[in-house]
Amino acid sequence: MPEKQRQKMMKKELENKAEELEQTLAKQLELLKKDSGDWVKIGGIAIAGGLIALAILKIKKRKKNRNTEKAIDLLEREGLLNEELENKLRNNSNAKGFWPTLSQRLLILGLAYAKEKYLPNLFSIEDAEDAESKSGQS
Repeated sequence: MPEKQRQKMMKKELENKAEELEQTLAKQLELLKKDSGDWVKIGGIAIAGGLIALAILKIKKRKKNRNTEKAIDLLEREGLLNEELENKLRNNSNAKGFWPTLSQRLLILGLAYAKEKYLPNLFSIEDAEDAESKSGQS
């Protein structure tokens, strides 16, 4: 008889543990869904920003190419166009491109974030250390 009671108790304990684990898993899944939703939003914003920047770059390049073609046509009509001048107009060596400006902007963004996050804490930590050292000396 005691063996059956022990088995019933163990079975009940196992059922309770299973229920607790299910509740814990449900809470973890809920938190994961909430967190992943935030990451999806951030990723969507980043992708949208990248696509907008790419579209702006293409528009600028297309406009520059049209202006270059107009200048080449005008020089050709005037008879002032030679091969060297045409190469200089078509291949601008001063063009930086997209990635250097993006990296500069990300650097500035990172510095601004670091300033917002760490600069206020920097001075509060020093104040707390000063207060501790003064209290320790007294």
